[in-house]
Amino acid sequence: MPDTAAAPGTAPGTASAGEEKLAYRLFTGADDRAFCERVSTALAEGYVLHGSPAATFNGSTVIVAQALVLPAAIASADAAVANAVDELDTDEFGADQAFEGHA
Repeated sequence: MPDTAAAPGTAPGTASAGEEKLAYRLFTGADDRAFCERVSTALAEGYVLHGSPAATFNGSTVIVAQALVLPAAIASADAAVANAVDELDTDEFGADQAFEGHA
């Protein structure tokens, strides 16, 4: 879904005062200055690029897409996965042999 919604008086894709930032945003649009400004604004807000940009041609315009994420969201998701792994009942899987030979 393109990141184009904005509260009145704010630039497209920016959070209004008191609104929680989304962990993930996908910007899409014509490959022009306005698109670059939207991505640059998100970078200034603390987002980081996630993956490579994508580009396509619709017959008249190059359309680009770029995903951005908040680093804290990535760290939080990584921690949740680590906690879930720690909570696995290793005895259920025969812990003595289950991971034998794995680093």
